[in-house]
Amino acid sequence: MHGDYALTGAATAQAPAAASGPISDEALLKNIARGDKRAMHVLFVRHNVRVYRFVARLVSDEAVAEDLVSEVFLEVWRKAGHFEGRSQVSTWLLAIGRYKALSHLRGRAVDHLDEATADAIEDPADNPAVVLEKKSRSELLRQCLTQLSPAHREVIDLVYYHEKSIEEVAAILNIPDATVRTRMFYARKRLAELLRAEGVEAIDAA
Repeated sequence: MHGDYALTGAATAQAPAAASGPISDEALLKNIARGDKRAMHVLFVRHNVRVYRFVARLVSDEAVAEDLVSEVFLEVWRKAGHFEGRSQVSTWLLAIGRYKALSHLRGRAVDHLDEATADAIEDPADNPAVVLEKKSRSELLRQCLTQLSPAHREVIDLVYYHEKSIEEVAAILNIPDATVRTRMFYARKRLAELLRAEGVEAIDAA
């Protein structure tokens, strides 16, 4: 099973038509719980790049990130039947990814996120023009993000890049909603200060 979902440099692979079909993530998990490997493949193709980006920002190592994403989806294969629907499937996947990443980082003196490496991975949904626009628009933002604390970068990443709500971020990080709001407040305040120092008053963080 691990080999079936190893990324081996395929994090940028295009999603097959099935991934954009009408079947929901929740329905896919139900099928996976019954041993449906095709449903597992569809879920993997649909979410592996975003999970990879998130994990890569945490571990700062492409090869390790690939291995951890494989572990995430192996965990999904094993525990699909345990999903209770209290959050979106994507939120559940990111929570598993974060747990795997932090487990890997335990014992290592890692106190930074590799924004440049993670952002270099293209989203299958992006066409070349969109990719170029994003790179141009976000270059200054990425430089400023590297100056935030890991906790603040993590919240910014989940809210802006993964479009998660405060409640979803709290579930992924296993912290109270109020803590997420506090981190967001100080992260955005610090980010604004850094951008102003670069002569920019406002910038789209998407």
